[in-house]
Amino acid sequence: MSEQVVEDPVLRQRYVFRRATAADGADVLEVELWVEPGGGVVPHLHPMFEERFEVLEGEVAFVVGRRHVRARAGESVVVAPGVRHTYANKSGSEAHLRCHARPASVELQQFLEDAAALGRMGSYTRQALPRSMRGLLQLAVIARHYRESTVILRPPPWLHGVLIAPLARLGELRGHRAGHFA
Repeated sequence: MSEQVVEDPVLRQRYVFRRATAADGADVLEVELWVEPGGGVVPHLHPMFEERFEVLEGEVAFVVGRRHVRARAGESVVVAPGVRHTYANKSGSEAHLRCHARPASVELQQFLEDAAALGRMGSYTRQALPRSMRGLLQLAVIARHYRESTVILRPPPWLHGVLIAPLARLGELRGHRAGHFA
């Protein structure tokens, strides 16, 4: 059985998801990812789980909290729950990483699949800004739906209740549903 590769053309990366067991017996979500030059993610945080990134090939620039780290093949970067982070491939060649999310988060996989689907639809820019009113409503729907597991920090979280919630309701009224963008 072949594994499904999920492509996000806006964030310029591809994912393969697996369930795995850590050495201590804990369930983890393993995300294997390939990040093209210029690819990466906008600042965000995960309130409930840790991410451990292992660079398999290439070099990736991470910002974890206030710490800037350049990780090369064979090096790892750990992001604790609730810590703001981002990463980008600033090199001229593709980077290959493996991320272990712990505890295993089905919502992380669903969030990344929805974001990739919106990217393939052309709904948002590299900076996670909507390209249209439709894109704004779609992004609001996923931001509200996944807010317990992934908090995008644009707009700032204090604005989410004021802006995101009403826009998400409107988006749902127009038929947009998290998990149904693919």
